[in-house]
Amino acid sequence: MKITEAIVLAGGLGTRLRSAVPDLPKCMAPVAGKPFLWYVINYYQKQGISRFIFSLGYKHEIITNYLENEFPLLNYSVVIEDQPLGTGGAIQLAAKAAYTNDVLVLNGDTLFQIDLPEIAALHEKANADATLSLKPMKDFDRYGAVSIDGNFRIIAFKEKQYYEEGLINGGVYLINIPRLLEQALPEKFSFEKEYYEAFYKVLNFTGAIQNGYFIDIGIPSDFEKAQIELPKL
Repeated sequence: MKITEAIVLAGGLGTRLRSAVPDLPKCMAPVAGKPFLWYVINYYQKQGISRFIFSLGYKHEIITNYLENEFPLLNYSVVIEDQPLGTGGAIQLAAKAAYTNDVLVLNGDTLFQIDLPEIAALHEKANADATLSLKPMKDFDRYGAVSIDGNFRIIAFKEKQYYEEGLINGGVYLINIPRLLEQALPEKFSFEKEYYEAFYKVLNFTGAIQNGYFIDIGIPSDFEKAQIELPKL
């Protein structure tokens, strides 16, 4: 299975980053002279993504203008939320613009360097409804933890608290769109809470452990860290 399409979620308000980047969507926050989105697009093109679907909301015209000027040859489409739909509503809306059945989903303010062919192989072998990229972490309390069994099937989502070590949801998903849309979910919902956590016992969700570089610029301290780390990658 070759994955060629990605949905990029870039509609958030970026309230936690407002002190550092007051007037921009989070994905447009400048990192070493380039918008964070530049790094996301370039990395995933190298992983084989040839078509992007940008799910936009807050100040969407800044992103669309940037794409037109900086990536004039990029194959992409734009879906704009008239009102915030939550991560689930945004994915569901963008999914209708996809050409293929299995699509990667990314967050525009996170870069997780996954091995897409490896994840696609697991997704296909398991005939999964969705495959989550899981990042091993130590000493964390900012994220919940995810448990998998010996066949990589997800068996539990655990609440945010302090963990000495565990697997976190890295925010990069491979989803089967027809199976998502047949669930008749509401227009506005949380993908993490009302799809993954609500359906993992009845649907086939797998977890792919990935050890690549991970940065989430959603908070000012990690935004500052990105300034140093991303140019070196």
